[in-house]
Amino acid sequence: MPGAGRARRLRPPCPKPPEEPPAPEEEQDLLLAAAYVSDAQYNRNIPFETSPRAIRLYYFYNHWTMRVATYFFICVDLSLALFEEPALFPVPFLTTSLVEVLCLTAFFGRLIHFAKVTPQMVFWKDTKNICIMAAIVLTLIDLIIYGSLEAVNIHSIRWSRVLRPVFLINFPESRQIRRAFRSIRNTLPDILYVFLLFMFNMLIFSLMALKLFGDRNLKTVEGSAYFTNILEIAFELYVLVTTANSPDVMMPAYDFNWWYSLYFITYLIINTYIFMSVFLAVVYNNYRKHLKNEIRKLAYLKRHKMLEAFNILKVKVGTEFVVKEAQWRRLAKVVAPDISSSHLELLLRISDEGQKGHVDKMNFLRLADLLNIQVVTVNIKRHPLEAWMPRLYQSSTSLWVQKVVRHRAFVWVYDVIILINAIFIALEEKNPFISYAEWVFLFLYIIEILLKLYTFEPRVYFGRKQFWNWFDTLIIIAALLATVATTTIQPARKYNSQQILDIVLVLRILRLLRVIVSIQRFRVIMTTLINIGPAMLTFGGLVLVVYYVFAIIGMEVFHGKVRFFGPNATTPDALVCGNPALKDSAFARDKYCKNNFNDLASSFILLVELTVVNQWHILAGGFALVTHQAAKLYFIGFHVVVVILIVKEEMQDGKLIDNMESKDSGFHGDDGDNKRKTLKGLYFRIASKKWLPCQASSSTRRPSFRKASLYPGQLLPAGPKHQFACAFLLPPRVQDCGHLAAADV
Repeated sequence: MPGAGRARRLRPPCPKPPEEPPAPEEEQDLLLAAAYVSDAQYNRNIPFETSPRAIRLYYFYNHWTMRVATYFFICVDLSLALFEEPALFPVPFLTTSLVEVLCLTAFFGRLIHFAKVTPQMVFWKDTKNICIMAAIVLTLIDLIIYGSLEAVNIHSIRWSRVLRPVFLINFPESRQIRRAFRSIRNTLPDILYVFLLFMFNMLIFSLMALKLFGDRNLKTVEGSAYFTNILEIAFELYVLVTTANSPDVMMPAYDFNWWYSLYFITYLIINTYIFMSVFLAVVYNNYRKHLKNEIRKLAYLKRHKMLEAFNILKVKVGTEFVVKEAQWRRLAKVVAPDISSSHLELLLRISDEGQKGHVDKMNFLRLADLLNIQVVTVNIKRHPLEAWMPRLYQSSTSLWVQKVVRHRAFVWVYDVIILINAIFIALEEKNPFISYAEWVFLFLYIIEILLKLYTFEPRVYFGRKQFWNWFDTLIIIAALLATVATTTIQPARKYNSQQILDIVLVLRILRLLRVIVSIQRFRVIMTTLINIGPAMLTFGGLVLVVYYVFAIIGMEVFHGKVRFFGPNATTPDALVCGNPALKDSAFARDKYCKNNFNDLASSFILLVELTVVNQWHILAGGFALVTHQAAKLYFIGFHVVVVILIVKEEMQDGKLIDNMESKDSGFHGDDGDNKRKTLKGLYFRIASKKWLPCQASSSTRRPSFRKASLYPGQLLPAGPKHQFACAFLLPPRVQDCGHLAAADV
């Protein structure tokens, strides 16, 4: 590494005399301070009582088993819609009602537990708790009413099912989803006037269309009157904004006179390309503004909690208040019980810059952020063959083989082999030459893995963080199984299962995925997709809540209105999807009968199709024909909420850019490994960071920062001129920089 010097390994800490166990009062203070630090680490904003009993209950409330149990019952409660009428898997009402009562009991118990650790005034002023209690009471009332009516064979509506997402949103574990909903809710007043102006503009164009085309006796392709109803015109023009019905909607007028095309072109330019762009810009900017306010609030609360923890543990040394090293160690172990001793020593060295035996206030306040940095411990060891056969492993021939494997040309050669393999897979398999070639390619891939295991230390090569090495090896094993299975199954005529052959073909094609491992930019993209997984869970939660609510409403309103009789059915009912109102409609002509609300799974699939917006006006028109034209408002509302408010905002929220890495952090056999080759011992590296601080002189406590040329995963240098400092932006998701370095301890 240029200008960095050689990295030093961590020496085991010197043995210290055993510490005396803390007094009961100190133990309680330590638990209270650890609770504050843990809340700061995970961005929890839960006010809790500070009595010893309340603190123990609070630790139990935040235990991972309690969170898993809560999410389990939430998932069970949401999945009940699969077994309730209209059901994908019909189950008696008594069974589903008992399961729902069990879930409600678990939710109520969780709420009681929360009430035990929170001050009463805070608990009753919290809107989340009121929403959960109201949802439980209303669900029980609905169960009683629905069950009573079912007992006398009277069908009614399970209206409380739409309240089930309330439990997902309002429990403290879903704070990220709740925060996103709150940002959207705060955005709505700012965009209301823009949306009203857009609707007014669309109404003006609708009136113009009615006057221009209403009295000209134009007909659509289906033979119906063209633009004679103001509500129908407004719907068609709204659909035109999404371009789903373009150019079909303008063709009758265009066929009549080409001058009329100017009306539609003007409408598209003003509303689709200008107005919708302005609308989305207002939505996005206001959403980001409120999201920044949320982050500022989180930063303030995090600092406040860390100050509370510091004030509990502080002692006066000289003229300043500090936290003793022993107390800091115990605190870190309580907050992160699984932290290794070497990692703990590293964090202490960063926090106690001058090795004074205590941590000052400034360094203590960043403990929660240091714990959030993902650090990979790299224990560089000698290759087993070097220990077992040192002369052979260090021979000139062996060193030449290792140099070849580490060289970039080795990767390029196998890239070419993969491309040639792709050509052979696309060719006719019945050719004997192709069959033999499969074994040749498989042999070459196995040789590659063996050479890598010969060159690189196996335990490091297959480390927990070496995803791509595991991926590469599993793909080759899958290819071996596929080739053996193909050789075994094809000659045996009694095995004719198409599913088995399909699996074999898929496993063989998976071999081509090794291109992802070989080409660095592909690895970067895949690593980015993996990194944004947690962030996308929030987006998935938002979509799940909205989908679930609209699916329940759709099943109650449109259940049984459209039926599917099978792909090859030709009966009169099948041609009109079981409803005569759809005769000669585009919905029936396009065979959209399976797009219905007859169960939860079908409803979700239909909502996904509506999200894509292609042909969504055909779907909306079909359900309007079998019910009422007002049903189109349901589909317009879904489009506004999901496509405009949620999808557009979340996709522009910068999460992809924030998680993009310029280099892959996996284990490679290139120059990075050559620099490690001579190193032995225990080292640390940041798992995924884009910014690293530059060096700071030993006389300063405030480091300067620059954009570092180091790539994630590169060993960080140690030395007397390298100080251990880091600046953080809160919350940890939007940190700009971080620094953990290997050093002598």
